[in-house]
Amino acid sequence: MTEPGAYGGPTALRIMLGVHLRRLREEAQISRTDAGWAIRGSESKISRLELGRVGFKVRDVDDLLTLYKVEDDDERERLLTLAREANSPGWWQRFDDLTPQWFHSYLGLEMAADLIRTFELQFVPGLLQTPEYARAVMQLGRQDVPLSRSEQDRLVSLRMSRQDVLTRQRPARLWAVVDEAVLRRPIGSPAILKAQLEHLIDASRRHNVTLQIIPFSKGGYTATGGAFTLLRFNDADLPDIVYIEHLTSAVYLDKREELDTYVVTMDAVSITAAQPRETEKLIRQAIERLDV
Repeated sequence: MTEPGAYGGPTALRIMLGVHLRRLREEAQISRTDAGWAIRGSESKISRLELGRVGFKVRDVDDLLTLYKVEDDDERERLLTLAREANSPGWWQRFDDLTPQWFHSYLGLEMAADLIRTFELQFVPGLLQTPEYARAVMQLGRQDVPLSRSEQDRLVSLRMSRQDVLTRQRPARLWAVVDEAVLRRPIGSPAILKAQLEHLIDASRRHNVTLQIIPFSKGGYTATGGAFTLLRFNDADLPDIVYIEHLTSAVYLDKREELDTYVVTMDAVSITAAQPRETEKLIRQAIERLDV
């Protein structure tokens, strides 16, 4: 099995190490407060480490392993190596000056994912966007401080690089459900939208991509809270995660009861949507309505 970190970089590795450390702490029956004291930190620091939300100091991990009485040399070295690798920069960090900090974790998780299920009401999902459509979306989001041409180019490059997750040696599976409004909303010029819709047809034919459309004729449906993404990983140490993006931040949910709610909602919108075999027909109907 391919290690998630090979694709997801430090984000996936931090989460994996955090899961191991939490399990070891609980087995040793040591509180977060006592663990924090051992590394000159606090209970909240241990919580952040166990959730993979922050980087690891190898010295801290070494001290925690001693506190948890991990005496097997091979196991200690494996976890310390994981800590070192978890501090390596991800490929996306060269875009740090253009992307918010809260988005960086998602980039790593997306690259590590085995299954990506996403629901969109307004835009074509980022993993299926053409460069021209992506550029038009970015311009909409930065009306207050317009991006320079070079900044746009770099952000488009970032979005296209993200799409490698669908074409790599062991590609992730993408299951996207979008509202019909996504096909009709005039993003960019009619020519840009037409090219984007034609690209969706091509993408929907890939063996690892499932695309469903919720037609206007279906009326209302369950997902009233807006767009969201479910990430699933091919490793038991990486919990499923729901990602919800807001205007100035994002939420990452991994509690079982929260996950269950979103899985049920995603299943519901998938049932409401037209069958995948109808996707191409619905997109072609949208293309026919364009004035190009």
